[in-house]
Parts: sequence; structure tokens; C-alpha cells
Amino acid sequence: MKEGQCRVAGSIGGQFKELISPFLQRKLDETGKRFGSGSRQYLAIARQYITDPREAFVDVDNERDRHYHSEQFTGVDGTRLRGIERLYRRTGLMILTTACKAHCRWCLRGQYDVDTLSPEEIRSAAKHFGSPACRDDVREILITGGDPLMARVLVECAIAEISQHAPNVEIIRIGTRMFMQDPGRIDDAMVAMFNKYRHLRFEIGTHFNHPVEFWPETVESMWRLQEAGVLIYNQHPLLKGVNDSLETLDELYDLLRGHAVEAHYLFHCVPMFGMNHHRTSVTRGLELINRLTSSGAFSGRAKPHFAAMTDIGKVSLYEETILKRSDANEILLQTGYRLDDRTRWNPSYLPPRSAEVDDEGFMRVWYKDGCDDPYETDRPHDELPALIPLVAAVARS
Repeated sequence: MKEGQCRVAGSIGGQFKELISPFLQRKLDETGKRFGSGSRQYLAIARQYITDPREAFVDVDNERDRHYHSEQFTGVDGTRLRGIERLYRRTGLMILTTACKAHCRWCLRGQYDVDTLSPEEIRSAAKHFGSPACRDDVREILITGGDPLMARVLVECAIAEISQHAPNVEIIRIGTRMFMQDPGRIDDAMVAMFNKYRHLRFEIGTHFNHPVEFWPETVESMWRLQEAGVLIYNQHPLLKGVNDSLETLDELYDLLRGHAVEAHYLFHCVPMFGMNHHRTSVTRGLELINRLTSSGAFSGRAKPHFAAMTDIGKVSLYEETILKRSDANEILLQTGYRLDDRTRWNPSYLPPRSAEVDDEGFMRVWYKDGCDDPYETDRPHDELPALIPLVAAVARS
């Protein structure tokens, strides 16, 4: 299948289902009435959640079904482990559930099967991270998904098991978009959960992509967790037609600083199936980050790192990081990852075909670049959802 041919993008076995939470739908309606359905405020939300027909057109030679394959399947005792990844020395990752309250169209896990770990599997994961193979290095666990806060009971199960079986872990990070998708879920029970385990440091990573997402309910839900001692940090993609302007990013980082949310990563949008229309070029991202970090428009403490989620992990992007470019619009990135370190941390790890090792043992990785064509289509945005059944039917034929 070549570029221009049709394929249904989304979760394995079918199209990535459009899912908009009641809270988000209400905010879409309110924003459309206040600013208009063609406004940048409305489109900043709509383009993140409403299905676009271009998702059905996939270049399978250059786009990814997953952002990387690094699942660790074998524990130290030979047992099979699910939902675990380890790319870095200090951090282990636990995919607690792949369920979400809403579906971001640019989701890194849109091609994953819907799945949730059982309490027994969570215990096995915790024991692994506390085992001799991990305990001298691993200091933090990232609980991710999906959205773990969809299943508070399982999050508390994970925290309890980590506390009991992996005392080497000092920090638990949780990835969520609940603040802007269903902030009412941040209730007394959830606050009590974090208060119960005060011996651990909790950090929550979220995705504020646009200033419009700082709704009053969102801010209040963050404040509740901050009062419980939880640090909140932001990492988000650079999305064409949503936040790929200096004005939008200036305002976004100013708001993050004002609400005590730490700016962490600004990611170049990953080359996932059907997401090309969201992706700028790396050069455009470098231009924006260079202007952002030298603009003086917001506090210097709010400056993010510009990075790419490559097939072998995160790579901070600087001019000198880019070694060369291919005719297929791919760039070769130099990393500081050593293959012998990676296999020591994760014996199951196999480098992808896009990676190569230099003379000093460091990995380099080929990464698909985006382009700077306009986001807009030749049809009004509110007509796009109606086209999806037609596009899907063509893809199946």
C-alpha cells in the first residue's frame, strides 16, 4: 500500500473511534457559541477530537502503528510480564489501562488494543521493578495509558503494590488528560488517595495544547491536587492548526507558569498512522522554540524542551542533533543512548530497523519529518465528520 491509497486508521481491527466526553462536548458548544465555529479557539478543541477524513489515508512505509516497541515481556524469574516498558535507567513504565475518557486524534496509543492490567499483573510488575535487576537503578515509575485516572481503584492498587514490593521507587508519575476531559473525576476520593501515600512524591503529566483549555473547572481540579502536594507538569505535541504559532505558544506557557504547571516537553508530533495533517516540519518547530526561548514574553522558568518521540525514545532537538536528511523526508538524529545500556536495562530489547549504532556505541535513529502545508481542507470543518462513513467504506473495498 503506497501513499494516497486508502486505509482505515485507528485502533487495531478498525478505525480509531471518535470519543468526546460530555464535559468536552459542552465546552465545544460553549466555545462555538462564544467565538464562532471557525474561530481558533473552537478549532483548537475540534481538531484534537473530531475525526478527520485524512486519518484514513496512510503511508504505511513511513508512518507508525506505535511510537516505539519496547514492551518488556520477561521478568527475572522467567515469568511473562504485560504492560511494562523500560527505555531509561531510572524510570520504569506501567501501562495500567489503554482506556480514555476521550480520544485525542493524535494519540500515541490509538493503534493499541483496549486492555487493562489485572491486580495480579500489577503486583508482578511492582515486584519486577523492586527486583535485583531494577532496584539499584529504578527510582521512579510512570503509570500511563490510556488514562490511568479512568480507574482510580487500579491506580491505588499500583501505588500500594509499588510501596510494598519496590521500596527503591521514590517518585510515581501519572499521565492524564482528565483535567480537561472530565475534571469532576478529581474528587475527594482521589485527593485522599494521594494524601494517603505522602511518603512518595507524586507528579502528574498532562497535555495542555492550547490556552482555551484552561477552563475554570480544569483549574479547580488541578488546584485540588496541588493542595495535596502533587506536582503537575505539561508535555504536549506541536499540532498544525492548533498551536503551531508563536502567539498561541506564548500565551500557553504564560498560563502554565501562572498556574504552577511545570513546562516539560514540546514534542514534534509523532508520525502515527493517519496523523500527517497534524505534523509540522522539524524546522518549523526549531524556529518556534528558538523564538519562544528568546522572546521574553513569559518567565524563563516556563521554557520547554523541544523533542521528538523516536523509535528508540525521546531525543531533544537542536540543529546539531540532525546529522543528515534522506530523499524520503527522513532525518537521522544523533542520540546519547547506548545500545549496551538499553539491553542491560531491558534484556528483551531489540533495536528497530530505523536505528543504527555509531563507532562509539551510541544509537542514531531515522525519524520521519513532517511538512508545513496548511492544515485546512477544501471543505468546511463542520462537514468533515459526515464524510467518515464514506471514506471508511472506500477503505474497506
